[in-house]
Amino acid sequence: MPATPASLLDTPDLPAGPADIRLVVTDMDGTLLDDDKRIPDGLWPMLAALRERGVLFSPASGRQYATLARQFADVAEGMVFIAENGTYVVRDGEELSSDPLRPAVAAGVARTARRLVADGADVGAVVCGKRAAYVERTDEAFLAEVRQYYVEHRVVKDVTAVDDDMIKVALYDFGSAEHSTFPVLDGFAAAHQVVVSGEHWVDVMNRTANKGAALRGLQRELGVTPAQTMVFGDYLNDLEMLDAAEWSFAMANAHPEVVRRARYLAPSNNENGVLRTIARVVGVPL
Repeated sequence: MPATPASLLDTPDLPAGPADIRLVVTDMDGTLLDDDKRIPDGLWPMLAALRERGVLFSPASGRQYATLARQFADVAEGMVFIAENGTYVVRDGEELSSDPLRPAVAAGVARTARRLVADGADVGAVVCGKRAAYVERTDEAFLAEVRQYYVEHRVVKDVTAVDDDMIKVALYDFGSAEHSTFPVLDGFAAAHQVVVSGEHWVDVMNRTANKGAALRGLQRELGVTPAQTMVFGDYLNDLEMLDAAEWSFAMANAHPEVVRRARYLAPSNNENGVLRTIARVVGVPL
């Protein structure tokens, strides 16, 4: 794999004609969505064209399943949603796979967030269950961030007392998650996966859970090979997913480690990079 991926616009080894792609998987924030969190208008006709060719399009996000289902409500039939960083995979309302945390672990991360707040950190925990996301913090600044990613969320007095299958705990840091909150969670990293999923977000999941594991399971179920899979990502929670596809694209705006890990470089999320790349490689109109 090249140390520096080649640009989509000047890569000589991209095929001149359409490639045999059967599965397209894309991250949402910083990848498919522009910086204003908008889905590109051209996606909807492209999805119709992909369906006609038998190509499955799958959003893979740290976002909640309910949030993704609402965003794609008009085209959701048959679509596979890789939600919560791969911990919860759903198709047509039916769970395909999940990887819940032990309750004691979810509670431990939530208590760590409480200690951070007590020490003056501007951090809030989102304990993510299959039915909803649960928060204790009630200020509007925090809840505004939560609403972007968790349509189904509930403010509760004690997140450690909620009865649900918890699949992830996400911590929102109003500063730099990578440099502030992430190091504090080091105690969980030995037995669990602690991943920076955005500038302000850190997620704690089972070590076996990531977008790549979810994607490999989906490939097995569909009978799709890595050579028939196209993947797009921009942040550290996308790394394993990039490894599961031969057609792996980092966005031009991606984290440096993502750029190093991907085979190719797509135009940025603000330049309609996902759709432009699909149009060229799969051969569908844009």
